[in-house]
Amino acid sequence: QVQLVESGGGLVQAGGSLRISCVASGHTGDIYTMAWFRQAPGKEREFVAAISGTARIYFTDSVKGRFTISRDNAKNTVYLQMNSLKPEDTAVYYCAASLVYGSTRYGDFGSWGQGTQVTVSS
Repeated sequence: QVQLVESGGGLVQAGGSLRISCVASGHTGDIYTMAWFRQAPGKEREFVAAISGTARIYFTDSVKGRFTISRDNAKNTVYLQMNSLKPEDTAVYYCAASLVYGSTRYGDFGSWGQGTQVTVSS
């Protein structure tokens, strides 16, 4: 079993930057893919970015060129650096872990954090 704890959310103005982090504990050796999803009020949870154990990276189109994802395996931590933030990026951001290599599908992620709120003001 894997436990995930996010941190680093907050309020930022449009055009600003924010970095959120996720620390994994437990059976971290079983993790093949770490990812970030987000859920805005009244909307479904959506995929944002993922990084595999071999550092292969995936992004949803709306954040390409603005967000970067990285992983520190020694610290069991994954980061999401968010630049040029827009009001539509406002959401609760969830860290997730999957046993499936390179997955971006919601159903493949069995471990989830509690989420961290990111609010972008216009």
